[in-house]
Amino acid sequence: MEKKKKIRVPDIVEAVFDICYLLFDLIAGIIFLTKGSGNNLFILYGILTLTLCFGDAFHLVPRVIKGLTGGNEKVTWFMNFGLQVSSITMTVFYILLLYIWKLTFPDLAAPLLVVLLIWITALIRIFICFLPQNNWYNGKGNMKLSLIRNGVFLLTGIGVMILYGISGNTNGYHMTRMIIAIIISFGCYLPVTILSKKKPMIGMLMMPKTCAYIWIIAMGLNLMGMVL
Repeated sequence: MEKKKKIRVPDIVEAVFDICYLLFDLIAGIIFLTKGSGNNLFILYGILTLTLCFGDAFHLVPRVIKGLTGGNEKVTWFMNFGLQVSSITMTVFYILLLYIWKLTFPDLAAPLLVVLLIWITALIRIFICFLPQNNWYNGKGNMKLSLIRNGVFLLTGIGVMILYGISGNTNGYHMTRMIIAIIISFGCYLPVTILSKKKPMIGMLMMPKTCAYIWIIAMGLNLMGMVL
């Protein structure tokens, strides 16, 4: 059984931030599905948003509990299990972004090599995430597998960025901002996966990384206001 710890202000701030993030995702997902007028693009945005919400909730809810109460072995196990779940759902998130791009710009063709890059690297990452050698549940991790799965994940992200670079400012949607958001998310996420065990404070980069995902969803809400 883990010892109770004194609640710190950073723990409270992080907990409030995580709860607000999950609520934003949930509300945005509902808006996409109920206010999207049956448009396939916004139905897909809703699926993307709720996938992100429920996937991240597996990790963030026990993290909030642990941060505010000190947690116990069961909470820690669920938090580590949540890391595995969110790693998979984050990958699905980028696959969905590929099809959101296709529906946003139906007159543009996605290069086959880029589509293959996104799908192949995403499937490789998901496969690696299921390997028991990742040591998700004991919290020890596996640095070699972490570097491999996040290296291929970066290639997935690059594939999506290429698509939004190809579309540029088509239809005046300004969706090239998606590239900036993805760069921010990876720029904050990768250092955490590599260095957080040795330098825990670097884990704070997950907050701007999360803000980048909020921005991506906000772009979809803005697009819905422009299209409908």
